[in-house]
Amino acid sequence: MSTLFDLTGKTIIITGASSGIGQTCAKVLSGHGAKLILHGTDVKRLNETKAMCADSEKHVIISMNFLDEPEKDEAAFDVILKEHAPVYGLIYAAGVSPTLPFKVLKKKQILEAFQINLFSAIDLIQRILKRGVRSENGMSIVLISSVLSETGERGKSLYGMTKSALVALVKSLALEYADNQIRFNAISPGVINTPLSNKSLYRQNEESMKVVSQQHPLGLGETEDVANAALYLISDASKWVTGTNMIVDGGYLSR
Repeated sequence: MSTLFDLTGKTIIITGASSGIGQTCAKVLSGHGAKLILHGTDVKRLNETKAMCADSEKHVIISMNFLDEPEKDEAAFDVILKEHAPVYGLIYAAGVSPTLPFKVLKKKQILEAFQINLFSAIDLIQRILKRGVRSENGMSIVLISSVLSETGERGKSLYGMTKSALVALVKSLALEYADNQIRFNAISPGVINTPLSNKSLYRQNEESMKVVSQQHPLGLGETEDVANAALYLISDASKWVTGTNMIVDGGYLSR
């Protein structure tokens, strides 16, 4: 194991850990010694993620939905935070990817997407900072955004808005918390092979799939590509990196 990416004994929270990018982040970080708090809403799939991790018995799962019973879930989450403090890092990989024409967007849909993709991230970061459970030696927070924070796509105005907001958030928080040695960065992936992207409309049509693939000069990405970037940003290898939006897109934005 390279000491540059060594996370031995460091507690990392990963949201969206039951599948896709979050699940792969769990596997990669556990392989570098991290102790994980795995968050999601599906207990069965969280346990599957835990079983995939190195030293699986040392990791903790939290299955809760902050939208349904926020006060109850927040109290339970606070207990776990204190039990496993100090917290060295957070990877916020939870999210939804709505595809809706702008003309049919409803306020309810907008609020629901922002709740999961942005507001819950803000709530979680504030909770960690207010509870005093962060590491005294600093902390690294990584928010998973999207290339649609940098460009546009038909039917993805709502999704792009939520992901652009995450990038804006890390840029300001990086300045606000630099004196506390808390680093904030975003990762903006292109199209990745995940359960979420597999539900996209272009996946249902071979010709559309071919077009999307050709838009990525290096081909479509895998969850490991994003997880390796997250490992870099969480670890001390990136100790002088904050306020960035790391593009991991196989050349999509270079066209």
